[in-house]
Amino acid sequence: MKRSLFISLSIILSVNYLFAQKNYDVTESLLCSKAKFYKNYILQSKDIIQTPLLFDYDVKFYFLDLNVESNSIDISGNVTINAKVVATVLDTFAFELIDDMLIDSIKINGIVHGFTHTGDEVFIPLQNPVQQGGMVSSQIFYHGTPPTGEFFSGVSTEYDEDWDQNVTWTLSEPFSARDWMPVKQVLTDKADSAWIFLTVSDTLKAGSEGILTAITPMPGNKARYEWKTGYPIDYYLLSFAVADYEEYNIYAKPTEMQGDSILIQNYIYDTEGCLEYYKPNIDNTIDFIELFSDLYSLYPFHEEKYGHCLTALGGGMEHQTMTTIGHFGFGIVAHELGHMWFGDNVTCATWNDIWINEGFATYTDYLAHEYLAGGNWYKIWIQQTTEHVMTEPGGSVYVPDEAIEYDSVWRIFDARLSYHKGALLLHMIRFELNDDDLFFQVFKNFQQQYADGVATGLDFMNVLNETTGNDFTYFFDQWYFGQGFPIYDIVWAQWDGNLVLTATQSSSMPDITPFFKMTMKYGLYFSDGSDTLIRVWQTDNIETFTIPIDKQIDSLAVDPNDWTLDRVASISIGIDEVNNPLFFSTGPNPAGNTIYVYFANSSIEDKDITVFDIAGKVVLQTTANSLENKINISELKPSTYFIRISDKKNRFIRKFVKL
Repeated sequence: MKRSLFISLSIILSVNYLFAQKNYDVTESLLCSKAKFYKNYILQSKDIIQTPLLFDYDVKFYFLDLNVESNSIDISGNVTINAKVVATVLDTFAFELIDDMLIDSIKINGIVHGFTHTGDEVFIPLQNPVQQGGMVSSQIFYHGTPPTGEFFSGVSTEYDEDWDQNVTWTLSEPFSARDWMPVKQVLTDKADSAWIFLTVSDTLKAGSEGILTAITPMPGNKARYEWKTGYPIDYYLLSFAVADYEEYNIYAKPTEMQGDSILIQNYIYDTEGCLEYYKPNIDNTIDFIELFSDLYSLYPFHEEKYGHCLTALGGGMEHQTMTTIGHFGFGIVAHELGHMWFGDNVTCATWNDIWINEGFATYTDYLAHEYLAGGNWYKIWIQQTTEHVMTEPGGSVYVPDEAIEYDSVWRIFDARLSYHKGALLLHMIRFELNDDDLFFQVFKNFQQQYADGVATGLDFMNVLNETTGNDFTYFFDQWYFGQGFPIYDIVWAQWDGNLVLTATQSSSMPDITPFFKMTMKYGLYFSDGSDTLIRVWQTDNIETFTIPIDKQIDSLAVDPNDWTLDRVASISIGIDEVNNPLFFSTGPNPAGNTIYVYFANSSIEDKDITVFDIAGKVVLQTTANSLENKINISELKPSTYFIRISDKKNRFIRKFVKL
């Protein structure tokens, strides 16, 4: 999902920094045992507690038969859940539905049953318990007015002043499907198929997933829109949108389909000028589907459709085959389409691993800029995204357990971490591989292996390792589970036909991720006006590289093409520095309450460390005899200081800033 945050490059081309959505954690093993559920799931959860009875069955089919309108969030009708029993015996059928919604009656396998509705969950003791492997069909008749008003409300209605239209839409991710429909909110349990029947005033249209199989006239000047999908679908991707729409259809023809086409079905407000205004941007979807089908694999729902329902949503939501969207900016259309591969076809197995959805969809936005936007838009995209990630020093792409709550979902959909840093992880993997064919083969293999299912970040890592023959475990430890980014201090010199480059890497979060083992590219700019790039593989905080260079170097740049997430603190020239046996670097700089001192020479021991202020007053003294030394500077006032390292023969001084 995407919610616009802060910048637009142009009316048609936009880099949208957005928010999004996603939910909690359950693994397949939990289906096997209630004991495992209580031991593993409840202990890991902060506020999200679900009855273990939900894990006694596997959802096979949802049938929503609902009455809805464009100017109201009232819902009435019935939902059928067909399921296969996975417990030894199912004696109580349970599902989720908030207490605000009123249940009129429930049938189990065609027989009316009593029920208990409490704590946003419903329990139906079965008159005839069902054995393992048996089928159970629960039909729930209900009505009510869900709570609304927040971005993540299950149902919203709004008058769109720009186009003089009332519109109602759903947004179930991560925990709000239960706001408007009976449901099992478990990511690992995709339904095999779904029908979504929507009865509305016959002056309106209602959009949803799959294929529109019929528009049936109903009593009272109503019409029923009958949507059916035969693809597996996660609970939060079921949706509807209702308004006075007109239909605008276009077609994509991916290479793999050999002349056949994919329907792109768009529901746009039936207001004069609306389609004309959005049409050029909607038409970009053709190029996007064809490009992503080449890069990732054929559009995964090609037997049905792709489409958009225009609403007053402040961004977009990747409802399977029918994105709910608030505008048609270049970036957001690409992002939501990217979710059809990453989020819908392959869904994050846990809300901790929202990267599978949002990081990949955000990188899809970048690829659209790289391949289709023209000019330098893709460079601007990378530069602005990188700067956004580094506005704060910490935070992991992986969402920690304690951050996954019903009442606070914004950490899951953190634009800086889940979206932008997540996208840059993929960009850095691409850089490390240095082989685009191999990089995109990883995506194709991942889509093939986890199609119609769910996956974690480590599942993607395993496919990456298997496809490339490399081990990216270190990379995920640093970038996916770790925090921060590297900060570089570079000292270089040139003599005897060689470039001698000493790179000191510190970290913005040294106590959590003190070092990032990684490739770095340096740009060398020569006195004759030419330039070249060199790649080095750094495995220690401080490392010296000797590289034959037969031209006079005028200047040097770190990561000139913005392939990696990094910050450069200093670049200096100094033969004397490199040759000094006490050569050291510090980081981070500026520093908070801790600064690290890194030594290049491991043979020297008993080094004296002295910190003094700009007036020359000594404010701290200690000793060191290791390559990496942590110094507590929490008692120092914010200012500029100097660190002096000395032994009996030599000394060396560097400057740093205390924040």
